[in-house]
Amino acid sequence: MKRRDFLTAAGAGVAASAAVAMPAIAQSSPEVKWRCTSSFPKSLDTIFGAGELMARSVAEITDGKFQIQMFAAGEIVPGLQALDATQNKTVEMCHSASYYYVGKDPTFALGTAVPFGLNTRMMNAWFQFGSGLTLLNEFYKKYGVVMLPGGNTGGQMGGWFRKEIKSVADLKGLKMRIAGMGGQVLARLGVVPQQLAGGDIYPALEKGTIDAAEWVGPYDDEKLGLYKVAQYYYFPGWWEGCAALNFFVNDEKLAELPKAYRAALVTAAARANESMLASYDYKNPPAIENLVKAGTQLRRYPDDVMDAAYKESSALYEEIGAKNPDFKKIYEDMKAYRGPAYQWWQIAEYTYDNFMIRARSRG
Repeated sequence: MKRRDFLTAAGAGVAASAAVAMPAIAQSSPEVKWRCTSSFPKSLDTIFGAGELMARSVAEITDGKFQIQMFAAGEIVPGLQALDATQNKTVEMCHSASYYYVGKDPTFALGTAVPFGLNTRMMNAWFQFGSGLTLLNEFYKKYGVVMLPGGNTGGQMGGWFRKEIKSVADLKGLKMRIAGMGGQVLARLGVVPQQLAGGDIYPALEKGTIDAAEWVGPYDDEKLGLYKVAQYYYFPGWWEGCAALNFFVNDEKLAELPKAYRAALVTAAARANESMLASYDYKNPPAIENLVKAGTQLRRYPDDVMDAAYKESSALYEEIGAKNPDFKKIYEDMKAYRGPAYQWWQIAEYTYDNFMIRARSRG
């Protein structure tokens, strides 16, 4: 079911309930208490905060009748087991990132980000008005969950390096903290991917156990203090032109909800989806200024690195698609939208942004 169809159906339930006198609503609305486990710690206030906003909004819309309690990673289950906990009904829902579960199936990556995928606004458009959400939820049905968009970081940075990267040759043998498909692509360019939790990145860089690391962007990276142990900060994060977060809801538990509560949940998730991006857009500009003032050296990835990464990404998708029909179907749909979307972007958004950037540099 597409999101707009879901909203229409859910909205019908809201309209029907509105026709009943308020005292009757209060008497007939059941008290529902859910638990939502997050894949993120509370210290990531921008990401964890989106889950808190969703839960608060559900309570406000239902006059406190439908309560969702948020739990940080590790309080109920470890962060990377959030989806499993939702599948087996340990919790009713979770707030996570689909690409954390590529070990189950590489198709999971398409719900969050793939190298050289969509930018943030394109991702939301593909979810809501294209076939993205419908196709993904057909896939997620195999795992007993329904996905609602749950935030986006926007375009991410390309990581911290202890030495300057001037060409693809400089990547050979480099040990870099990076996971997922970005790590698979870099491995094809000679990088040795390392998987580390966020709290382990700083000491690993400081001790030289790793040579580079990616996390999110200026606001979150500044908190980790990575600028103190790695001088060069690269862009763009071509493996995450955006990173969509996801609310996964157990499908049986969702079906048990009254229609009005389902509508409340969809509305609250949409609010959280928009709020997270706005928060990052507001907090990243001063954070990048702080990092530069602290001595960070901003560097753009060389063209040969970008070209080689793009080529290897395309080859990787061909290889996965040849063996995995789910991945092929959804990726090809995304790719078909990406072409004309960037053509329109080039006409309107890029030309405007390019002018404003040049105007700013001229003072």
